[in-house]
This record gives sequence, structure tokens and C-alpha cells, in this order.
Amino acid sequence: MDALEIARWQFGITTVYHFMMVPLTIGLGLVVAVMQTVWHRTGNPAYLRMTKFWGKLFLINFIMGVATGIVQEFQFGMAWSEYSRFVGDVFGAPLALEALLAFFVESTFLGLWIFGWKQLKQGVHLACLWIAVVGSFFSAYFIIVANSWMQHPVGVTMIDGRPVMTDAWAVFTNNTALVAVPHTLFGTLAVAGGFLLGIAWYHLWRRRRDGIDTVGADGKVIAGEAAIPGRDRTDYTVWIKSLRIGAVVAMISFAGTALTGDLQGKLMFEQQPMKMAAAEAACHDGTGFSVLSVGNVGSRNCDDIVALIEVPGILSYLAKGDFTTEVKGVNSLLDQYKADYGTHLPDNPIYGDRAGQEIEYVPVMEVTYWGFRAMIGFGGLAALAALVALWLTRKGTVPESRWLMRLAVFGILAPFGANAAGWIFTEMGRQPFVVAPNPDLNGIDQVFMFTAAAVSPGVSAGEILTSLIVLTLIYAVLLVVEVKLLVKYVRGGVASAMPELVHAPVDENEDATPRDGGPDKPGTSDDVLAFAY
Repeated sequence: MDALEIARWQFGITTVYHFMMVPLTIGLGLVVAVMQTVWHRTGNPAYLRMTKFWGKLFLINFIMGVATGIVQEFQFGMAWSEYSRFVGDVFGAPLALEALLAFFVESTFLGLWIFGWKQLKQGVHLACLWIAVVGSFFSAYFIIVANSWMQHPVGVTMIDGRPVMTDAWAVFTNNTALVAVPHTLFGTLAVAGGFLLGIAWYHLWRRRRDGIDTVGADGKVIAGEAAIPGRDRTDYTVWIKSLRIGAVVAMISFAGTALTGDLQGKLMFEQQPMKMAAAEAACHDGTGFSVLSVGNVGSRNCDDIVALIEVPGILSYLAKGDFTTEVKGVNSLLDQYKADYGTHLPDNPIYGDRAGQEIEYVPVMEVTYWGFRAMIGFGGLAALAALVALWLTRKGTVPESRWLMRLAVFGILAPFGANAAGWIFTEMGRQPFVVAPNPDLNGIDQVFMFTAAAVSPGVSAGEILTSLIVLTLIYAVLLVVEVKLLVKYVRGGVASAMPELVHAPVDENEDATPRDGGPDKPGTSDDVLAFAY
């Protein structure tokens, strides 16, 4: 057992799991804020229902994101103490701002929004949600600033072997962060768009299955009403508007991620050329982009890679913005890395048993190559599905096909897959560095850290393995809880977030009797507490 590898697995599993919650929270929060703004401006009851239904799902996901995110900070001290010592003087500022400013603002005003439906004026109540949403944006910004410094260290001076921040402005305006932030935010909107589309499709299909909505001779929908509370014509408006909003958001976000991703790729070719060369399986210098390459699984020897389909000029465009500039491949970069950073790890106790071992500068190309394509592929698939959905619902409803409904629901996972694949590629492609060197000749010399030096020296492989198993099991339970809660309230429809639709007093002096009947008949008439819990 290797403590370093187990620690990497632990951080990878918990971080990727946590990041599944983050994009939905950020993206859906913005969408819900826009919905409530429209309701506040127009008084349209459909937008109130949309706000409460999607807001309920937003809250479930938010609290799960908080629960799973707390573990990340403990891991820095538990498994990565040497890393924490190295980056502490730099990370202190952005992480403190994220926790003390952004997260506290976000959670405080979200609490006011949850419990302020009747207690606050409509405008003040709406402002609370917008402040919480903006707080989540700043939270993401501060986290990405810290991560971007690991990708491209700037604004520091080396003192006694440790980087000390001497230029906060350079750290907070790191060009890597300024491109990564909008790329990540567009990715969160892609998740929110797919989420709205899939769930709204399901409810429109269910209305057709139950005979509430029908289709006329001209193929256009005839929205109907049912005796079931909440399933009226306004309910139809909720789902058709949600579906089309989700589809538009999904397409816009894909265009945004593509544009910002292109900028991000060009920066990576400059700042981490080995990562991008490995992402393209570009073993030799050239201009061609690999559409499909194959090789021996697990091998880091470029001689094993065979390009089956290659398009000339595209790699040059991704790297330099033209079609002719030759881009260095893995083999050339490998010689350069060895010359700059050495061929073997230093003979230093901080490296433990790995001291003196040969450094593997080429990341696992199965991860970088296919992760890069999975990111693009899942994102493009989600955008294509959104375009198809707009076409199929042009007459006001969805087809009766059950398999199309299931495809739309499972399609919710596509943008999640794109986000996860992107982060895995970004982090694993940086290896063997936990803090990548800045290759700019005018940049900061010798500010980098090998991953082998970052793990806690006093923690055994068995201890980390135990925590890995425990955390994975806890996260698995939390996943089951989250899915069950989301499924419960999705199936319950708007009434699951608005019990006042199920039972309302005849007049203002009548006491409403609480009911207990599952998601279709929520168990309380207090709309504030029912909405919150």
C-alpha cells in the first residue's frame, strides 16, 4: 500500500463527489433568482410556482453540497500537511475570503430567503436570493483563484523554500483564474439547463399519459386540468416554460464553455504544455489534432500511441490560434522537463520511500486524452439534446414516447459528466506536480512542488485507507439520501413545494388542518416550513 496513491484516491473521490453538487447549486440558484424576479415584476403565478418548485430542489442540493464540502478542508491537514505548509501563505487569503465572506453571505441571505416568504417584503425577499446567488459566484471565484495558483503560480517570493504572497493583486487577477471562472460558471449553467429540461419533460409527458393534456388536429397542445391539486393549466405553463428555459440556457452555456474553453486551452499550452500534449496524445511535434488514437492501457511510452484519425492544423489552432505553427509533442517536452526539473526526485526525507525515484512527467494519457474528449462530448451532447427538445416541443408539449422521456431524464447526467471529466482532466493532467511550475522566463523561478512531497509524513497508508473507506461509505449514503429526496419532490411536482395548493383555508379565520400524504399531499399547511424542510 502506498500512502500517496491512497491519499490521491481519497481526495479525488471526495472532491469529484462534492463538485457534483456545486454546479447544480450555482447554476440552479441563478435560474431560480431570475424566475422569482419575473414573478415579482409580472405577478404571473406560473413563475411563483416555478420559483418554489425549483427552489426546493436547489435547497436540497445546497445542503448536501455543504455537508460534503466540509471534508475537503480537513483533508488538507489530515493527508496533505506538507502541501498545506507549502501553499499556506498564499492560500490563506482566498480561502479565508471564501469562508468568512462569500459563504457566510451566501448562507445568511439564503436563510432569510427560505424563511422570509411572508415575513419580508417581496422586493427585500427577492434581494436576499440575489445576494445569496452573487455570494455563490464569489465563493466559486475565491476557490478557483486558489486552484489556479496551483496551475500557474504568480505573485509570490520564495523565502526559506516556501512561497510567500507579495502581490495579492497578481494572485487574484491570475490570468488562469480569470479564464477558469467564466468557464466554470458556464458549466454550472449547463447543469442547471439540463436539469430543468429533463424534469420538465417528465412532467409534461406525465400530463399527456394521464390524459390531462391532449393534442389537436393541428398537432398543437390543448392544455387541460385535473381534479388533483396543482395539476391545472398553470401547472402546464410551469413545465413548458421550464423546459424551454432549460433548453435555451443549455445551448447558451455550451457556447460559453466552448469560447472560454478555447481560451483556457491556449493558456494551458503556454503554462502546462505537457498536460495539453497528453490531452491530444501528441507524441511528436506537429500541427495535427487526434480525433482517435489508441495505445497500450497504462503505458506512458509515447511509442505505443498510434493516431488512427488526425486532422492537420487543428492542434496549432487550439494552441496558437493559427493552422501552421508547429506544437511541441510529448517526446520533445519530456526532454525539456528533465533538463529543467531533473530526472529523479531529490534525495530528501520529505519524499519518503520515493526519494531518488525517476520522475514520470507524462500524466496518465488515458485520463487526459479521454477526459478531454468526454468533457467536450458530454457538453456537446447536452447542447444537441436541448436543440432537439426545442424542436420537438415547438407545438407546446412533448411526444408520448416513454423512451424519449427516459432519455430526457437520463440526459440530466450529461452536463454533470462534462463538469466532472473537465475537473479530473485539469487536476490529473498536472501530475507529477501538485503546484505546477511557471514556465514563463519572466515569471517566478523554482515555485513548484512535486505531489510526492505533499502528503503528510506522519500518516500511514493504513490510516488513510481507513479514512478513504469510511468517507466513501458515508458519501455513498449521502448520495442515496440526495437522490431519494430529489426523486420524491420531483415526482410530487409543484404541490410538493406549495402545500397551499393542496389545502387552503376557506377564509382567513379558518385554521388549516395539517395533512400527511407523501409528496403529492405534503404533510403541513405552513408553506414556509414545508418549503424549507
